[in-house]
Amino acid sequence: MPAAHHDPLVVETTTGAVRGVDREGLRSWRGIPYAAPPVGPLRFVRPQPPEPWTDVRDATDYGHAAPQHENKAVTLPDDVTLSEDCLTLNVLAPAAAAAETPDAASPLKPVMVWIHGGAYVAGTAAQPLYDGTHLVQNGDVVFVSLNYRLGALGFLDFSGLAADDERFDANLGLRDILAALTWVQQNIAAFGGDPGTVTLFGESAGGGCVTTLLTSPAAAGLFHRAIAESSPVTSVYGPERARRIAARFLELAGVATPAELRTIDAQRLAQVAFDLMAATSAEEPGTLAIAPVVDGDMVPEHPIDAYAAGRQLPVPLIIGTNRDEASLFRLMKSPLMPITQDSVHAMFAQIVAERPELAEAASTTRIEGAYPHFPHHRTPAEVSRDAGFRMPSIWLAAAHSRVAPTRMYRFDHATPILRLLGIGATHGAELAYVFGNLKISKKDFTFNLGGLAEAHRISAVLQRRWLGFARDGRPDAEGAVAWPLYDAVTRSTLLIDHGEQVADDPDAAVREAWGDVPIAFS
Repeated sequence: MPAAHHDPLVVETTTGAVRGVDREGLRSWRGIPYAAPPVGPLRFVRPQPPEPWTDVRDATDYGHAAPQHENKAVTLPDDVTLSEDCLTLNVLAPAAAAAETPDAASPLKPVMVWIHGGAYVAGTAAQPLYDGTHLVQNGDVVFVSLNYRLGALGFLDFSGLAADDERFDANLGLRDILAALTWVQQNIAAFGGDPGTVTLFGESAGGGCVTTLLTSPAAAGLFHRAIAESSPVTSVYGPERARRIAARFLELAGVATPAELRTIDAQRLAQVAFDLMAATSAEEPGTLAIAPVVDGDMVPEHPIDAYAAGRQLPVPLIIGTNRDEASLFRLMKSPLMPITQDSVHAMFAQIVAERPELAEAASTTRIEGAYPHFPHHRTPAEVSRDAGFRMPSIWLAAAHSRVAPTRMYRFDHATPILRLLGIGATHGAELAYVFGNLKISKKDFTFNLGGLAEAHRISAVLQRRWLGFARDGRPDAEGAVAWPLYDAVTRSTLLIDHGEQVADDPDAAVREAWGDVPIAFS
């Protein structure tokens, strides 16, 4: 073996060697291809194996982010470039043990694989918020983050509109994630990670990918624990809606057939996807135009139906939501969540029109009656929060608890200024605490009225829990309250605020008003 390979920053993968760099005492590799660039004839096609290379490949910089439209909620770092050639991942590992020789390898470490959010249309693993340095330093884990196809290129299903001899695969973003997980199985041991102890975790759309993949037979064996933060669990749609949305996309793109999309510039497709998303959420409140779809293959059935029937993968799960998920959407006047009485009513009416059997379950009188001030103040946004995030997570947790250890949390913590501004614990608020990246930009006003010391304390406990779960399935933290399993009887939930407490069935009145039958679009 050439001497160069004793360099702990040079690692041999199945497709060639990569050279990383030392970052803050950790070994970092960025921009490693886990699939072939999905360009040209591979646009709209499931990920293909990457081309091997012969030289040592430089893995210093993040790969391209998937093409996406500018988004107020997701700011990309200045040096991030957009390109369809986006199927890369990043590995962050502890320093190599001093005495590490090929015959005295140290034990393999738990692996945590991160899936970023961004409503299935935005985001990248390169966002500073998702820097895994603290997790690796504090937990002795190997951290992997990845980019996957977004928007029309990642989540619209054109197969129902294409000619028989044309190749349009569905759920490409999910397939990309599985390709990355397969890469982890084949390669992560070379970086010091244990392919038998992989935790998949994600937030928002990333959490939606986690909860959907848990119902995909294709994902079996690729991860062993899962964490879903603020997952839009039920925002997965059937073939009929998928076809209608795809047709609408063609119309907005000004083309007659899916084949014509192969030659349109990717950034133009991202713009059309953004317009489609806004139009769909305005016309059909409570729905996402761009999301995973039931394709009978990757996603065999509506995930919530799979959970109810016990057909999901029996993987230990942590799932939870934030107390004020919808405040961000309200303040940004985002159409993604209904935040007025009219749009909330329209959402329920549309669900019942599509699924008349839910008429009783989706009774607006009963559900709205559980919110004392409805429709005043911010209650429509609260109903919307519970329709999109909180209740679907509860329905999932109750069902999943029958097949695997399940734990539920609610993140309630907000700094003084966020409480004062009425933002509270909004969508994505827990991320800074999970990653320990509390002050990442000079413009961030989160701690302008104090609260940083307390945030560090909450973050340390939350990280120990996530890391303990990744290590051995036990999210315990020294000196912190025990976190009991969730089930449909006790409904024990960890409430994370100034301190932590466990409450059985918090918001019981609201939960009972919604009932146990999942209310979702078809």
